[in-house]
Amino acid sequence: MRAEQAVAERAALGEGPTWDPAAGRLIWVDILGSRVHTYAPGSGRRTVMATEQHVGAAKPGRDGALIVNLRDGVGRYAPDGSFRWLHHDPVPGRRGNDAAVAPDGSLWAGTMRYDEAPGGGHLVRIDPGTGAATVLLDAVSVSNGIGWRPDGRRAYYADSPTRRVDVLDISGGLPVARTPFVEIEPGAGFPDGLTVDADGCVWVALWDGGQIRRYTPTGHLDRTVRLPVPRPTACAFGGPGLRDLYITTARTGLARPHPQAGSLLVVPDAGQGLPAPAFGG
Repeated sequence: MRAEQAVAERAALGEGPTWDPAAGRLIWVDILGSRVHTYAPGSGRRTVMATEQHVGAAKPGRDGALIVNLRDGVGRYAPDGSFRWLHHDPVPGRRGNDAAVAPDGSLWAGTMRYDEAPGGGHLVRIDPGTGAATVLLDAVSVSNGIGWRPDGRRAYYADSPTRRVDVLDISGGLPVARTPFVEIEPGAGFPDGLTVDADGCVWVALWDGGQIRRYTPTGHLDRTVRLPVPRPTACAFGGPGLRDLYITTARTGLARPHPQAGSLLVVPDAGQGLPAPAFGG
């Protein structure tokens, strides 16, 4: 498998690729650049939208809306560009980070402190009907990748400094049952964003590891995609038939960034992805 450059960009902290099937486009963000990007591979069309705050994630909602995990909470941009808060929870020194839409149409949104202080973030569930927030995990450090098994009963989750990908089970109610799935060995980077394919395998981007790894449902490492950049941040399947693996990257903190650092990469025909639901179903 070989990654190609899909979109040349100089994003400081590219993150959160998500395929929007209704629009036939990929959505991703530059967190520190306060930008939401889209790319339609069929036509090559791109858009860039500025946000007033740092944006950790952007996900499609019903009727063409865009759901964003901002510095001070989760908000909704309507198709006409108007904005309203769904969950406003400003905390000095904290911002939104990765997020994902669950099979039931709710948003699981993570936070972290800018200084990455241990225990400074959390993971919340935003109800698509009421906007009510329920804390799923408290006292996490850098809340990152979230993805569901094909049966939708459990989720994979990465709190990056732990070097682990965990399994979350909410079938028994709160608090969430959390058990280790895989641990990344020292020197191989930190688990960042992730996605789950149709076989139930977990693809994990390794920050400072320069690679994407695929783990089987039993936790066995069976595939590695090596990248030209050291800081991949997340991955998601998109394109026709959800066969292409898109990868966001970062250039922040690099003294001599690679020319493709901050760009959107793609591995053509990498596997078979799962459809991602829109917020609200």
